[in-house]
Amino acid sequence: MSPIGWIGLGAMGAPMALVAAQSHDLVVFDVDQRAVARLAGNRITAAASGREAASNADVLVVMVATEAQVESVLFGTHGAVDTLAPGAVVVVMATVGPAAVQRWAENLAAVGISLVDAPVSGGVSRAEQGELLIMVSGSASSVQKVSHLLGSLARSAPVVGNRPGDGQKVKLVNQLLCGIHIAAAGEALAFAESLGMDARSCWEVVRSGAAASFMLDDRGERMLEGKFDDVRSAVDIFVKDMALVREAAADSGVHTPLAATAGQLYARAAAVGLGRKDDSVIIQLLRAAE
Repeated sequence: MSPIGWIGLGAMGAPMALVAAQSHDLVVFDVDQRAVARLAGNRITAAASGREAASNADVLVVMVATEAQVESVLFGTHGAVDTLAPGAVVVVMATVGPAAVQRWAENLAAVGISLVDAPVSGGVSRAEQGELLIMVSGSASSVQKVSHLLGSLARSAPVVGNRPGDGQKVKLVNQLLCGIHIAAAGEALAFAESLGMDARSCWEVVRSGAAASFMLDDRGERMLEGKFDDVRSAVDIFVKDMALVREAAADSGVHTPLAATAGQLYARAAAVGLGRKDDSVIIQLLRAAE
C-alpha cells in the first residue's frame, strides 16, 4: 500500500499525524510549512503541496478546519482529487456539517473515489495519546479499507451510518453538548467567584459529583489557570461548529435554545477579538457580565 496522504497539521492534525505515523507511512502537507518541517522524519515525508501529498495515494486524510478549506484541498485550482490512485478513499476528519460531506461524496464517486466521513472528538490531549472518539460513516468496503488507520487514532471509532454525512450528524450532536458544557463551566466558575468563593476549591468539589463533565474538568482547569494563549481549541472553532448546529437545527425544524445561547457567547468573544484565543477564554466574558 502506498503512503497515506495527509493534509492539515493544525492543533489536532499534527498530533494525529504523529500517532498515525507510529504504524503508517505518511506524506504530509499544511499551508504552514513550519508545521510540515516539524513533523518530517520517522515515517513522515514532507510534501510541498496538497497535490504532492495526495499523489498516487490510496488513502488521503483531510484534517483542516472549514468547509471552504476542504473544498479547496479536494476540488480547487490545485486540488488533490485528480492525483489520487484509482479507487482511493478520502477520509474527511474535519467538522463541516453533513450537507458538504454528502456533496463531496457524490462528486468523488463520479470519478471512482470513495469518501469516509470521520469527524473526531476528544481534544489535543487525547489526539496525542491516540484516544480520540471518531464518528465513522461510509460504505462498508471503504470503512474497512481505513479501519486500521482509524483504529490507530482512536479509543473508539464506532460506525454510525453507511452514508457519508451520518458521522457529521453525530458530531454536531457532540458539538452541541460540548459548546453548552464549556459555556456552563465558565458561567459556574464566574458565579463561584461572584459569591466570594475560591473558584478552584469550588471546582475541585463539584467536579467529583453529579455536575461533573469532561468540559468542566478540562476547560474548567484552563479557565482557572488563565492560559488563554495556550490554544488547545480556539474560540473560532466553536463559532463555526455552533453555526453548523444552528443551520442543521433550522433545516430539521428543531429548536435548540441552549445551543443558540452558547453560540452567541462564542460569537461575542470572536467579535471582541478573542477568536484566536483558547475557548476557555469565554469565562472572561462571563466575569464581565456580572
